[in-house]
Amino acid sequence: MPQEPMAATLGRSAAVGPFFSVRTGAGSPRDQGFLPLAELYGEGASPALRSRVDTVAVRLGTAERRVAASLVQQGLAGRLWSIALAPAVLAGRVPDLGGDALWWHPDRSTPDEVWLPAPSPLRPDAEEDLTSRLRAAVLHGHLMPLHRAISAVTPISARVLWGNAASALVGTLRVLHGWCRKTGHPGAAERAVALAASLLDDDPLRDCGTLDPAVPEFSRRSCCLYYRVPGGGLCGDCVLRRPGR
Repeated sequence: MPQEPMAATLGRSAAVGPFFSVRTGAGSPRDQGFLPLAELYGEGASPALRSRVDTVAVRLGTAERRVAASLVQQGLAGRLWSIALAPAVLAGRVPDLGGDALWWHPDRSTPDEVWLPAPSPLRPDAEEDLTSRLRAAVLHGHLMPLHRAISAVTPISARVLWGNAASALVGTLRVLHGWCRKTGHPGAAERAVALAASLLDDDPLRDCGTLDPAVPEFSRRSCCLYYRVPGGGLCGDCVLRRPGR
C-alpha cells in the first residue's frame, strides 16, 4: 500500500504538542519574512541570527549575549529534534529537512516559526536505519552548521552548545514518550527511548551527559546558562544541580 503523504505524517505528529508542529503547504515564505534555515549557515555571522540573539537578550533582560545565544540555539535544536523524531517514532519516517526545504521566521515563536512548504520523506540509503536518517537530517544537516553559525555571532563554549543539543533531544523524548504512553502506544514510547539513546551514544553527543532510559531522564555535564538570566534558575538536568558543582 502507498504511504501517506509526508504532510499527513507531520500533521499526526503535531498532536504531541506545539513543539512537534510545523507549518506545511505551498506559499511564499520569503514574502512573509521566513528564511531558509540553511541561509543562516553561510560564511560569517548571519544578520538574521544576530538579530534573533539580540532580541532574545532584550526579552530576557540580559547583557550577556552568549546567554541569549545559548537559549536561541537550544530552542532551535528542540524544534528540529521534535519535527524529526516524532514522525520517526510514529510512522518510521524522517522528513527531508535538507537544503532550502525548512524555513524559519526569526521574529515568531513556536509553533509559527518553522515552515516546510513541500514536505517529503528523507530517502534512506539501502541499509540506512532510522537513527542514521535522524542523524543525517538533524545533527549533520542542521545542528553542526548551526553550532558554527551561533559561534560566529558570539563566542560561546562548544561544550555548552552540544550539551544544549543533547538536552533538547531528551526534552523532546520526554514529551513524546509521555504522550505515547498516555495515548496507549507503549511500543512507540519504547522506540522513542531507543532512538534517542542511540543518537546520544555517538559523537558529538556521547559525552554530553547520562540518559536514564527507565524514566527517561537526563543529567548533562554542562549548563545552558539560563541561571544567569535575571530571575532565572537551574534546569532539571543541569550539572550545577549536583553536589560539588
